[in-house]
Amino acid sequence: MSILSGIVTVDLPGVGGIVRLHPEDFYVEEIPAYSPSGSGPHTLFEIEKRGIDTFAAIRLISRELGESSRLIGSAGLKDANAVTRQHLSIEGVAPERLLNLHLPNVRILWAEKHRNRLKIGHLHGNRFVIRIRQVDGDALARAERILQYLSVRGLPNGYGIQRFGIRGVTHLLGCALLRNDLEQFFAVYLGCPQPEDSAQERVARELYDNGNLEGALQHWPYINSDEYRALRIIQKGALAAAYYSLPRELLRLTLSAYQSYLFNLLLQQRLPTYDCLETGDLAYKHANGVCFSVTDVQVEQVRADHLEISATAPLYGRKVRLAEGVPGERERALLAQEGLTLETMHPHGFSLEGERRPLRVPLSEVSVSQEEHDLIIRFTLPPGAFATNLLREVMKTPEQPH
Repeated sequence: MSILSGIVTVDLPGVGGIVRLHPEDFYVEEIPAYSPSGSGPHTLFEIEKRGIDTFAAIRLISRELGESSRLIGSAGLKDANAVTRQHLSIEGVAPERLLNLHLPNVRILWAEKHRNRLKIGHLHGNRFVIRIRQVDGDALARAERILQYLSVRGLPNGYGIQRFGIRGVTHLLGCALLRNDLEQFFAVYLGCPQPEDSAQERVARELYDNGNLEGALQHWPYINSDEYRALRIIQKGALAAAYYSLPRELLRLTLSAYQSYLFNLLLQQRLPTYDCLETGDLAYKHANGVCFSVTDVQVEQVRADHLEISATAPLYGRKVRLAEGVPGERERALLAQEGLTLETMHPHGFSLEGERRPLRVPLSEVSVSQEEHDLIIRFTLPPGAFATNLLREVMKTPEQPH
């Protein structure tokens, strides 16, 4: 089953083309939720990074400062194959130290004192400027029709391909982890060859699949990787020790990917009527993020038609509230299909509390223009929404992991 939900503009032809040919083709800028307070134990700062992801940028900054990367907070994660501006915070480091850094692929734009650590979701949204190269004929008119459709009905709020890793199996790791099945976890993590793997890596993974740990270790191409270190430990017969050798950041991402996969499945079920409410839905108020139960569809659908509210689906966790009526039946049926209950979502020291996520999000500040054979699309999305969903609708070509 696909890890991505479908598209809603299937009857509108796409523009084709190529995206992310250069990092400059994909520009994203965070819209902060607040300004620095001017005093406090933390320093709030903005970076511009090029060609590396957020984790790599944080490691680079912390290493140059000689500080732990755990002191650095972020409001969101940004892609590697892009030029991105985002805000970070760090505890106990003066702004001057940050401003004096000279780093490859990362610029510190400003730094000021602040009261609190920056946390995931502490932003108003993200502003994008994306260049699609080598588009089909009549591309501008096609893009305008698609963007008009999405501006009225909203953009489906599924999780994009990058959520599931370069190999596209991160959710399978989370699925195994949630079931405390370490053998299956490492079967996917160290075996399970994928087309994206290098030739040497495929050989090593096939050897692992066949139980030849010594051969897999000899052929593993990245001896400084987390996979190689785990494989060495497993070779000594210590499966649990190999698990605990992995970064918690990685393990948390696998669980999040599995939650995202299940959300996409629920969204796929609702996609033909993703802008319509049903009795029993938990509707999301886009103005403040509050959810409420829908008892009168006729009354509430008027607000949904104005994109004030939207139906939601769960990111499953121990404390998430499930819908009632037919929407709730779908949500409970998927849990049963996966052999899960909300109460068991606390694997290996992690606690998945869960939350509701809207099935769609509003587009704002939307415009599109053409420069010779390229389209340039500008738009703004709320926090947590994926620009790649818009690209799939506009281009009608598969988005590859990066």
